[in-house]
Amino acid sequence: MILKTISLSKFFDGLKALNEVSIGVEEGSITLVIGPNGSGKTTLINTICGFYKADEGRVLFEDKEITNRPPHEISKLGITRTFQIPQPLKKMTVLENLLIAENYGTSVLESLRNGWMKKEEDFVEKAFKILEFLNLDHLWDSPAQNLSGGQLKLLELGRAMMRDSKLLIADEPIAGVNPILANEILDRFVKLKSKMTFLIVEHRLDIVLKYVDYIYVMANGRVIAEGKEEVVEDPRVVEVYLGAED
Repeated sequence: MILKTISLSKFFDGLKALNEVSIGVEEGSITLVIGPNGSGKTTLINTICGFYKADEGRVLFEDKEITNRPPHEISKLGITRTFQIPQPLKKMTVLENLLIAENYGTSVLESLRNGWMKKEEDFVEKAFKILEFLNLDHLWDSPAQNLSGGQLKLLELGRAMMRDSKLLIADEPIAGVNPILANEILDRFVKLKSKMTFLIVEHRLDIVLKYVDYIYVMANGRVIAEGKEEVVEDPRVVEVYLGAED
């Protein structure tokens, strides 16, 4: 397992938003977390990534303790967190957004010590290869603010690739994206599994299920079911997530 949570709990005003959540993410997989609104999905990934402090339990990444480490430290270990609403540097070009990602979390002095300027040509070449893989190379000099929602999601993936991330944790990576581009995004995830692992939260089950390797279902801050694609047919899942009647 590249990532584990062990009895992870998070309290808000005395209420358990996460209640002893234990999950495992296999390296080279796409692991999906689903559940109704308020089930704890986003709280889980925010706690893993250090945006929230866990009140109980542990988070392990590559068998190393990362519980409650600050987000910038967790990022340097190779974990990238993306958000439902993409957060690019809007006035910078697509290419510049990738080049900035290469030095994310690094000071100017550190960059100079590492010889970033000497490596700039290599970074540009790497960025163009990534843009070509993402079918964004024709937009390399466009301001990021001109991209569609789906293209911005691909740009976020490109930024993670630029940093050689080991694990991408994505909150609704195909939310608001047309089905053709949504499938394109998930197809890119599949093609990257030999280099990157994915933990995603997503509601669009009609699209996402065929791409994932393992599923955790949450409700009321707990994991109530887990397994392969057929887990969505579990009566508990039907009741709490799909809203079917008994």
